[in-house]
Amino acid sequence: MSKVDVVLGTFYGDEGKGKIIDYLGGKADVALRATGGNNAGHSIEVDGEKYVFHLIPSGILNKGTMAIIGNGVVIDPKVLIEEIETLKSKGKDVSKLRISTKAHLIFPYHIGLDKMLEENRGNNKIGTTARGIGPCYCDKYERCGIRVEDLYSDKFEELVTRNVTNKNKIFKIYNYPEYDSKEIIKEYKKYARTLKKYVCDTTSLIHKLLSEDKKIICEGAQATLLDIDHGSYPYVTSSNPTIGGIITGSGINAHDIGEVYGVMKAYSSRVGAGPFVTEQDNQIGDLIRELGHEYGATTKRPRRCGYLDLVALKYAVLVNGITALCMNHLDTIGNLDTIKLCVAYERNGKRIEDFTTNEKELLESTPIYEEFRGNFKNISDIRKKEDLPENAKKYIKRIEEYVGVPIKFIGVGASREEIIVE
Repeated sequence: MSKVDVVLGTFYGDEGKGKIIDYLGGKADVALRATGGNNAGHSIEVDGEKYVFHLIPSGILNKGTMAIIGNGVVIDPKVLIEEIETLKSKGKDVSKLRISTKAHLIFPYHIGLDKMLEENRGNNKIGTTARGIGPCYCDKYERCGIRVEDLYSDKFEELVTRNVTNKNKIFKIYNYPEYDSKEIIKEYKKYARTLKKYVCDTTSLIHKLLSEDKKIICEGAQATLLDIDHGSYPYVTSSNPTIGGIITGSGINAHDIGEVYGVMKAYSSRVGAGPFVTEQDNQIGDLIRELGHEYGATTKRPRRCGYLDLVALKYAVLVNGITALCMNHLDTIGNLDTIKLCVAYERNGKRIEDFTTNEKELLESTPIYEEFRGNFKNISDIRKKEDLPENAKKYIKRIEEYVGVPIKFIGVGASREEIIVE
């Protein structure tokens, strides 16, 4: 058995990674988050109660599982502490939470910059969640960022004062409210005291655990087509939610990675701006949204919905080295009488089967569909693939044939138990 398995999103996020992570996490000693910030959310339903995770790996719900927030994550300490307290209030053990000393911190001025920049984009908004993630990563690569370990450094006040002074110059130009460094320092010192018992060098910890043959499950955030390098730029997130981000955001080496599970839905969805070739901005899209409860776990924004795009899915398989797929919402798409699968694009009179992240080319592309009969309802009690209705099996088989990897997990309902495992 491999020491590290990875769960990644294959499209634009919101694929239901939490449910697969919840299942696999029950067999793991460690749940690890390596990228993104509190712009992401995993929703899990356990014993009739819904949990929404923004920073803490959702594997923490499994008794005895260590939850690690890796160095590639950007952390808003206020949000993290609220999440810790919520879990405590529900009787959950958070003593095995660990936070990387190398993770960068989000400050109020990052959130202010995020909002200001988005407002000033006018008609060119990228759909940011305005939680400061992008500006925090900017500081990281500008090498003026403040990390978790700096909370406990003699230079902390100096670092905050320097950054606030520089950011306020920008806010002043745009006539936006400026920030008080003393108030921020006071607030963050309080956060530091609360979080200190969880903070450690997680890279060293991970390799110690691997040497003890502990099993790690990496919880991906966002998804492939939101990757800063490999997604539909500029309508992307500010980190690498693909396989490379797992490695750099944790310190795990490629040699230790075994299974790479790509999570998808039986249809496609996207939140925010950007091209979406198979979008159904019509009654079909509205029906999928309502049946699938397609509203953001973090933002509550309604998601754009459409048919499954196999061109994009195959791209995600290739980029991440996905070894198996996990399909959610088969029950949702089964409510349609006719289901369509996008198997190619038509662009300038040519059939295209290679995905592109070029915005202009995506906007000029129209989907080429294959049609399948739907109307397979009430499948939530099914636990074996062979027991699915024939229409559902034909739909699944075509997807597997096209992308070249098996679908090993099939979600047939909302709860954690409503899943087929091959």
